[in-house]
Amino acid sequence: MKTIAIIAHNGKKAEMVQFLNEYRSVLESKEVQLISTGTTGSKAEVAGFNVHKLLSGPLGGDAQIASRLVEGKVDMVVFFRDPMDKHPHEPDIFMLMRLCDVHNIPLATNPATAKLLVEGI
Repeated sequence: MKTIAIIAHNGKKAEMVQFLNEYRSVLESKEVQLISTGTTGSKAEVAGFNVHKLLSGPLGGDAQIASRLVEGKVDMVVFFRDPMDKHPHEPDIFMLMRLCDVHNIPLATNPATAKLLVEGI
């Protein structure tokens, strides 16, 4: 079973839910487990997805996902970032992205890349 971490900045949460809906059949047929930061997970749950929610990103959710990634419990990260806005937890975001590179974990930061990764599982 694959575990995908999903994260979306506030301005990208609707886009994340839209993406999940577009790939619902793939995620379900491959029995993908979703984990997420708190608010992103809540939005995905409203759309009918089963998600293991962690803390909100600014409260440490990005760091919690990074910790699980380092422990080998995350197979892929889909993080729809908003590059046009400032985020108080930017150090955590960069740490998560760095650890994806260190541990060779696929990371998508936009829908086009996420599509390629999800279609590849």
